[in-house]
Amino acid sequence: MSAGTPVIRLRGVHKTYAQDRVEVHALRGIDLTVAAGEFVAIMGASGSGKSTLMHILGCLDVPGDGDYWLNGQAVRQLDSDALAAIRNRDIGFVFQNFNLLARTSALDNVEMPLVYAGVGKAERQRRARAELERMGLGERLLHHPSQLSGGQQQRVALARALVTRPALLLADEPTGNLDSATSREILALFAQLNRHEGLTIVLITHEADIAAHAGRQLHMRDGRLED
Repeated sequence: MSAGTPVIRLRGVHKTYAQDRVEVHALRGIDLTVAAGEFVAIMGASGSGKSTLMHILGCLDVPGDGDYWLNGQAVRQLDSDALAAIRNRDIGFVFQNFNLLARTSALDNVEMPLVYAGVGKAERQRRARAELERMGLGERLLHHPSQLSGGQQQRVALARALVTRPALLLADEPTGNLDSATSREILALFAQLNRHEGLTIVLITHEADIAAHAGRQLHMRDGRLED
């Protein structure tokens, strides 16, 4: 990626899908640029199109029309294998429900993206351990998700998202299952990662007080993106 290349660039992105034999226009001509090092919140009510946009940003889906460049690479025409490779290499995901493997230790959960990337066992363990220690979980390496609080589980999920050193952290309602105090702790971690390490973050939320932690807030309404 050359200097100055945006991490995210969407131009004229549309997405339509069928629901009960009716065409639903989920995205209607989305233009979006996110520079390296930005912290952007995309806020919208249920049905606004923000979930569809999140799936496209995360290369979990592709535009029906328009173009998307991630780190300067056009992704619209890539096949499923190439999209999976981009997701594993360039994007760290944090979800509301943590999405941890229940019968697997915190250390093994964090190692998983590196397994798919073909990283050797010793290096996988070193990097996974370092990320968990950075999240304050050095004493919880071998604990399973059921042995951890919600906040600790989200920290494991964040460590897993960061272990591949992605260009983009995509957080989908990351505090939705957390109490207020723990939510503030997780958002403070996001702010620290953005401010001190220059990590590019896109946060999807329906709550204005959560979006307020980002440096830029955008609003989704009826499939359109507004400042």
